[in-house]
Amino acid sequence: MYPLPIGRVIFPSIIQEGKVMEQMEMSAIKEFDIFNKISSHEQVMFCNDPKAGLKAIIAIHDTTLGPALGGTRMYPYESVEEALNDVLRLSEGMTYKCAAADLDFGGGKAVIIGDPNTDKSPALFRSFGQYVESLNGRFYTGTDMGTTMDDFVQALKETKFINGVPEVYGGGGDTSIPTAKGVIYALKATNKYLFNDDTLTGKTYAIQGLGKVGFKVCEHLLKDGANVIVTDINEQAIKEIEQIGKELRNPVTVVKSNDIYSVEADIFIPCAMGGILNENTIPQLNVKAIAGSANNQLQNESHIDELHQRDILYAPDYIVNAGGLISVADELYGANKERVLNKTKTIYSSLLEIYKQSAVENITTLEAADRKCQQTLDEQKGRNNFFSRFKRPKWNFQE
Repeated sequence: MYPLPIGRVIFPSIIQEGKVMEQMEMSAIKEFDIFNKISSHEQVMFCNDPKAGLKAIIAIHDTTLGPALGGTRMYPYESVEEALNDVLRLSEGMTYKCAAADLDFGGGKAVIIGDPNTDKSPALFRSFGQYVESLNGRFYTGTDMGTTMDDFVQALKETKFINGVPEVYGGGGDTSIPTAKGVIYALKATNKYLFNDDTLTGKTYAIQGLGKVGFKVCEHLLKDGANVIVTDINEQAIKEIEQIGKELRNPVTVVKSNDIYSVEADIFIPCAMGGILNENTIPQLNVKAIAGSANNQLQNESHIDELHQRDILYAPDYIVNAGGLISVADELYGANKERVLNKTKTIYSSLLEIYKQSAVENITTLEAADRKCQQTLDEQKGRNNFFSRFKRPKWNFQE
């Protein structure tokens, strides 16, 4: 008669104890997973200021070449884990971008969890600026998706480790100008490799996206007498570029968004969204090469193999669009537009080297680019890579 009541008394406590143990084990596993997740990064900072409405993550991937540099994006992530995954991926990419552009910076990135249309406030960005300041010069940041130069004018009140601000605040101005110039150099390098002639005239280019960069690239090509096919969801941008083509007596061909992949052209120039090179679009391509400013053009890195097999020359996006990064990094030497545009020319020689290396070793251009960047990092690892704001590098800071 006794076992049943005793069982009723003891069994729930056993269940409770089991749940507690299970929760502790799960907590330990999660903690272990987080440290595993960030193991390739030097530092990850979680920023929390409830009064200012700030929830942010700053990730410093590698400071071999110098203090970390990377923009801050604001996005309504569905979870902290999603935000963490994004900032880790983006910061690692910045390490290679800086190495590719021969900059004295390492890779970093920041994300702010929130809706950029409704959650912004001066207090939020001033609070974020304080967290950036607390890193004591290990991380420099500025605009990215969902943030503007005006947002960082607020952060600038709390820290000097901000770049990409308006010219009146000491910034270098519109970064789309050097970014577009870099794309032009990339197109010339691609023409040189494919046709042994780097002129733009007479060749056909398919441009996806007429934003700040795409529009400038298209205008440059039209002035150089190139044949241009464009697509964009912005009808006003289409009308404006058509008018420019009309004035130059070099008409523009406009196609629907999905048709841009199948048009016959020499080079496809993606200047809009990322992930556009995938299993659905690659089979449609009727071009000899791809060179554009859009970030993360490959939906998956495995898609580079498909392009390689089809003999479509791919210019790694982080090489092509380095002009904007060169511009914001250059601000720390004292803004100089002529110097920025001059350094952007290195995109031409870098791409030619990558193309040749890819052919010699029969590897993809992406692998050749990554190897080049890793070699730059390895060469610097033996040198002193410790950065302290008390040991100023050669930049011209405003105190």
